[in-house]
Amino acid sequence: MEKYATVDESAFPLVRITFTGSKSSDSNFQDYLEETKNCYRHKKKLVLIFDASRASIPSFAHQKMQGDWLRENKQLMEDYCLGTAYVIPSAAIRTLLKMIFSFQRQPIPYQVFETNAEAEAWVKEVLAYNSR
Repeated sequence: MEKYATVDESAFPLVRITFTGSKSSDSNFQDYLEETKNCYRHKKKLVLIFDASRASIPSFAHQKMQGDWLRENKQLMEDYCLGTAYVIPSAAIRTLLKMIFSFQRQPIPYQVFETNAEAEAWVKEVLAYNSR
């Protein structure tokens, strides 16, 4: 089974989640959601970059799963996530993100960028602001 996304915590508190371009399936999408939740196991502040440069559009059922995940993990995110940067060069994927957030609002600050460099600059600002 191909992964839907990879989760890289090597630069913690920055966590980078990169979508692989593989089509979503029940198992790989559930794995992605579980791996994302696992980033919070440290119970420490973090920031996320979701790199959707190569993302494939998940099925409607998986979009709903993502919305449900946001609702179920709202408190965890509010407690530990300082912000989320989305790298989305595709207008179709940006529209999809808006649709997911219509199911369940993003409970933390976020920004959408077209490049990784812009996302990384924003994340550095968020980390610097919150380290005061």
